[in-house]
Amino acid sequence: MKDTQTVRRMQEKRDRVIVKTSIVGILTNVLLAVFKAVVGIVSNSIAVVLDAVNNLTDAVSSVITIVGVKLAGKKPDKAHPFGYGRMEYLSAMMIAALVLYAGVTSAVESVKKIVVPEKPAYGAVAMLIIAAAVGVKFVLGRYVRRTGERVHSGSLVASGKDASFDAVVSASVFLSAVLYQLTGISLEAWVGAVIAGIIIKSGIEMILETVGQMLGSRADRDLTGKIKKAVCEVPQVNGAYDLVLHNYGPERFVGSVHIGVLDTMTAEELDNLEREISRKIFCEFNVLLTGISIYSINTKNDQAKEMRTRVTDLVMKHDDVLEVHGFYVNLQTKALHFDIVVDFAAENRQALAEQIRQEAQSAYPDFQVEMTADTDV
Repeated sequence: MKDTQTVRRMQEKRDRVIVKTSIVGILTNVLLAVFKAVVGIVSNSIAVVLDAVNNLTDAVSSVITIVGVKLAGKKPDKAHPFGYGRMEYLSAMMIAALVLYAGVTSAVESVKKIVVPEKPAYGAVAMLIIAAAVGVKFVLGRYVRRTGERVHSGSLVASGKDASFDAVVSASVFLSAVLYQLTGISLEAWVGAVIAGIIIKSGIEMILETVGQMLGSRADRDLTGKIKKAVCEVPQVNGAYDLVLHNYGPERFVGSVHIGVLDTMTAEELDNLEREISRKIFCEFNVLLTGISIYSINTKNDQAKEMRTRVTDLVMKHDDVLEVHGFYVNLQTKALHFDIVVDFAAENRQALAEQIRQEAQSAYPDFQVEMTADTDV
């Protein structure tokens, strides 16, 4: 099992990878922007000039990514006790806004050239540079995006997607240049308009994705499954439920979970158990469990066991119920409690929950039935 120092070193390594990848992107895009700008001006090509501007925005995006990572790496303080990890989302949003701006300005320039066309004059060197740019941007986009996915960096993934679009953009510019050389037909202003549309679409998609992350999107099913499995691997844990994760930046989660334990455990045993679970989950997943609540499992009475089985069967007859847990009955006070998880797809979740509670109440009229309908997070 990894210790806390190992987890911190992994986080530092992740930051170094992001910075290194961003620097590669900056140098590559600046060189491409310079070459393309020269080619575009010399050949009087609006499409090539816009392609150069697009490369320059990519370089600025990489700078923003580095700044975002550095700010996100600040240690927690009194004002922000959970750290500054969400700064990476802000940097991703700034990149998306920059891409959208580049797309809009490109569209304006393209329309101007469509209204007042100017014929380009491509040379052999210009054609070679444009062709080489296609390959460079394709390789760069693939490299940056894969690195971003590996280290879970939204900013890198956004930059990688943008670079991949740029490869398509450069290819379109190259094909329009070839067409002009062969037929004398100039479509570059129209190609520029298409390029602008692609860039605008990319910018909007990036903004929507980042907004979703900032609002609090559903936790990754693979991650939550692994965490619940790890919790259940701890001795004396009989089920993990109601796992909630709050995201404070990529790979930085704070959460809570309910666990099922036998009703014979002492307070000392529960304290040791919760400490073990917290350490295990933090070291394996870099997830800080700030709350571990318990569901007591009846073991001292056969009637309680029979009631548990009957209520479970009653509840799970409903197709929209995903899970039933937290069952506990107090025979002295005649209190019966359980939790259910209802699918978001249910037509009327509240009505279904009340129906199930009434069915349980009818099955055990001598008991006070209390039921909680948990959100399927």
